[in-house]
Amino acid sequence: SSGINAEWPLRPGGREYRADYKHISKALARVGKAYAKKDDLEQAQIYYDKAITEHRDPTILKERSELMKEIKERERLAYIDPAKSKEEKTKGNEQFKAGKYADAIPFYTEAIKRNPKDCVPYSNRAACYTKLMEFGLAMQDCDKCIELDDKFIKGYLRKAALLKIDNPQEAQTVYKKALELDGNNLEAKQGYQHCMSAVRSLPPEERAKAAMNDPEIQNILQDPAMQMILEQMQKDPAAAQEHLKNPAVAEKFSKLVQSGIVSIR
Repeated sequence: SSGINAEWPLRPGGREYRADYKHISKALARVGKAYAKKDDLEQAQIYYDKAITEHRDPTILKERSELMKEIKERERLAYIDPAKSKEEKTKGNEQFKAGKYADAIPFYTEAIKRNPKDCVPYSNRAACYTKLMEFGLAMQDCDKCIELDDKFIKGYLRKAALLKIDNPQEAQTVYKKALELDGNNLEAKQGYQHCMSAVRSLPPEERAKAAMNDPEIQNILQDPAMQMILEQMQKDPAAAQEHLKNPAVAEKFSKLVQSGIVSIR
């Protein structure tokens, strides 16, 4: 028969027929795709690797990249084991208690890999990074911790502690969120009071500038009713007394004064 067997490009004989390397690459990729459809990703990778050895076709490279993402994701999911995560977290805690913060980090990292949905190892690793003065990494872990569980108070407390040195205004907002979760938390209470004092001691210009990053302040300033009231107050100071009889307006106005946005003369 003059026809060619479908497997010919995969054999040395393909070279004997002087097959074009681009055709060989595409044929190998087709085999790889067939294996991928059969859910045999290991064999699929082998043939895609052979394909790009023959010719680095952009389409084939993209298909291989997607295949590798799927392989890595399956490996990640197969690695999840909450029981082992707990073991690694315990080992990390032992190192942390001994003051070996750098040594604790790999255990918390392994705990995260074993159970990526658990917020606690992120919080614990953030504590290590803070002790080692790796504040950027600590903040990333705090944010991830809060993202995973926005009811876990330690995530807020660790984040606020990082912020309060250079950004007391934002730290105050984070401490407030912690107090919403637990109004009796001593660390949150003390942190909130500390930040309030620090904000008040700032020059008015700095205080107002920092306040503009506070979502609560932004909401007050974007409220059309408050905008109208503030404009009236500016034109007629006597009108302020009338508006401040409204408890909701008085509370918002007080926050603007505390933040330095509004000054009383």
